[in-house]
Order: sequence, then structure tokens, then C-alpha cells
Amino acid sequence: MGATPDDEFRDRLGTIDEDGKRAWVYPKKPNGKWYNYRKITGWVLLAFLFAAPFIKVNGNQLLLFNVLERRFNVFGFPFWPQDFYLVVLCMVIGVVFIALFTVVFGRIFCGWICPQTIFMEIVFRRIEYLIDGDRNAQIKLDLQPWNAEKIRKRLLKWSIFFIISFAIANLFLAYLTGSDTLVGMVTDGPEQHIGTLIALLIFTGVFYFIYVWFREQVCIIACPYGRLQGALLDDKSIIVAYDHVRGEKEAGRGKVIKNENRLLSGKGDCIDCKLCVAVCPTGIDIRNGTQLECINCTACIDECNTVMDKVGLPGGLIRYASEDEITRKAKFVFTPRMKGYTAVLVILTGILTGMLFLRNDIEATVLRLPGQLFEHKGAVISNVYTYRIINKTSADFNRVHFEIKGIKGRVKLVGKPDFKVPREGMVQGTLFVEINPALLKSDKTTITLEVYEGNRCIETESTNFLGPRRFN
Repeated sequence: MGATPDDEFRDRLGTIDEDGKRAWVYPKKPNGKWYNYRKITGWVLLAFLFAAPFIKVNGNQLLLFNVLERRFNVFGFPFWPQDFYLVVLCMVIGVVFIALFTVVFGRIFCGWICPQTIFMEIVFRRIEYLIDGDRNAQIKLDLQPWNAEKIRKRLLKWSIFFIISFAIANLFLAYLTGSDTLVGMVTDGPEQHIGTLIALLIFTGVFYFIYVWFREQVCIIACPYGRLQGALLDDKSIIVAYDHVRGEKEAGRGKVIKNENRLLSGKGDCIDCKLCVAVCPTGIDIRNGTQLECINCTACIDECNTVMDKVGLPGGLIRYASEDEITRKAKFVFTPRMKGYTAVLVILTGILTGMLFLRNDIEATVLRLPGQLFEHKGAVISNVYTYRIINKTSADFNRVHFEIKGIKGRVKLVGKPDFKVPREGMVQGTLFVEINPALLKSDKTTITLEVYEGNRCIETESTNFLGPRRFN
């Protein structure tokens, strides 16, 4: 049995035509209650995104993801390579959090929080509306020959898009290398950092390509989240949904006819105006049900409610609802699957919180020098060790030294008797531990070394001390 016209949407993506070519999407400018909420959310998130690299908490950048030096700051907490398990745990929590929200609210992350959508719909698309006009004006401009008006508008739009793309590339550099480093590079001038400038231009080109040409294809083709939601959604998930029961009724959709009583004709409330399709930024028809391309942006909700008001029908034909609510009028239920995700999220968050509280601000590692045994130095036995101290705080540690605990002995540093560990820095070196052999109970004794800053103990570390073998 062949596909009916209503089923043709299943044969290809909404942005691909019958010949397999790109079908350019010209979304109508959205307007309405949900769009206003989304604009406010977008501007708040954009403000946070641009401000976060320049906000300092206890001297640490609020968010830093320095992959090259393996240094991370998450809300002011510094993470070093030794803390990478905490970073991984944060990522796992983020994935579970998004999965839980998808199970409950569908692809709401994509439409409201995803940086790609926010930049595209709140920044670039609005600039396009200002320069090129709304949907019909954009279509007309694309079809007209390259005259003075088209050249002027294209050059203006593309120039602004390039400047914004360059700003976004610099913003990402601030997240990767640190805002202080970025400011230093700007102060020094581009000629001092040619390599960085080339990398910036490459990333600028990537962002420019995405927002000028690739656009919604990122959400449809590149992003795996659209495919992931197919495995997470069920009939109880709250999504942007078309009420097909009310919209179709017995006689299906139909245009508005003057003085027609739709109750008697059996027509549904959908008047088949197709404005919900025209306003969609991914070019789909929401009336065909949940689709891969839908990002839950709510533009179709606002447009449909506006049309319903004009024709005197109640709003909510397209709304946030579950399939169960539409077909069976069932109320929202927190299902066992949702409870399971919530339990996992709470447990992981609790584990992360506990680890953060137990995490030390300073980490000391003391290891015996490989291949070395012990050495007789007069009346004492000496072992040689290498040490490494990492300062994870934003304050310097001055007059740092080692002391031995639990057994009488002496620690001798190679070089000065004490040293300084700078903020967010690391110091490593060599030390000797000397102990009288009469105090050793075996040829391998576990000893504890304490790290002091002045008179304050800031860390302890255990290691093995080798001595002569005893024979009974």
C-alpha cells in the first residue's frame, strides 16, 4: 500500500526536497507568550555565557575548561588532572539530568537552553529579520537578481554575522585558556600571537558557516540528541504536541467558511492555515506528530493560539501535553522510569557533593626514588624520595616544609629548608628521610610525612621506608 500525502513526511527530512536537495527554511518571525518567555531565558543565558569567564570566585574563574593544561574550574571550584574523576562525575550528572528532562519534558533543552538554538534564534535570526525582513520578504530577496539592494543587504548581514562569529570564537577562547590570558593576548596585539589568531579565525569560520548556511542542520544531522530522544520519549512525556483529537474530529481539517457551524459539519478546529509550518525553524509540520527535527521551541504554539483567537476558537490546539493526555485525557503521572532517573540523579549528586567536601585544597605525593635502596649515614639510615605538592587554591603557601610523624627522625630537603607553593601551582623536588635503625621494626616501615605551612599542618602523606633486613 503506497504512502498517502499525509505520510510523505516519513520519507525524508523536512529540510530535504523530493530531489534530495536542501530545502531552505524561511521561518516566519515568531511572536507570542511562549516566545517572550524564550527570549527572556535566552538573553539571561547569553549574559551568563559571556560573563562567566570574567567572573572570579575566590580568585578562580567561574568556568574554565583548559583542556591543553588539564585545568578546569566549575563554579569557582578548581579541578586538576588528579581531580578528573570529579569532572567526569559532573558530566555524568549532566547527561542524567538532560535524560530525566527529556523523559519528562521532551526536547526542551534544545529549544530553550542549547547555545546553538539561542544564538541562532535569539541573535542571528533576529538580525536577519531586521535586515532582510520577515518570511515573505526573505523568500523574495533570495529569488530576486543580484541588484544593489540584495548586494547591500547581503554584505551588511554577512559582515555582522562574521563579527559576531569572531566574538563567539574569542568567548570560547576565554573558556579554554582563561579570560586573563585572553585579555593579555589582546593587549599584546595579534602580531605577538599569530598561532592563536589563526586558530581564532578557523573557529570563526566554523561558527560563521554554521549560522550562515548550516543552521538547523546542526540540530537535525550533527546533534545526536534528536535521535536520543526517540529512545527516551514515551506516551507520558510532556512535549509540544498537536491535539489531533480536537483538530481533526470526524471530517478532518478544513478552511474557515463564513457562517459555517463546525460542530454540525464535523470538521476539526484545525483550519489548515499551515502557519504552524511557516513559523517552524526546522521546517516540519507538527500536526504529523513528534518528529526528529522538532526542538520544542513553542513557536507553533504561539502562532496557533493567535490564529485560534482570530477565528473565535479556544487556544491550546498545539500545546505542551503528553500523548496520553490528548488521547485518553490522562493527567501527568510521575512514572517509575522517571523515578528511576531521579533516584540516580540524586545519588550521583550526593556522591559528588560528598567528594567535593572531602577534597583537599592541597595534594602532596611522596614516592621513593625508583631503583634506590637505603644508605648508611653514620648512626642513621637514609632513604631518598621525590615529592610533588599541588596547590589547588587561589592563595600562596609560604614557608612549606616536611616533618615526620609517629617516629623519631629527620627530613632534609635538597636545597632550602622550606619553600613556597604558588596559587594554583605545583612544586616538586627531592628530600631525604633519616631514621635510627634501632627504631625500625622491619626492613619495610610505613612512615607518615606531614606538610606544614609555618606551624599549620596542611596535608599528610604515607610512604615506605626501607632499612636493613633483620634476622632472628
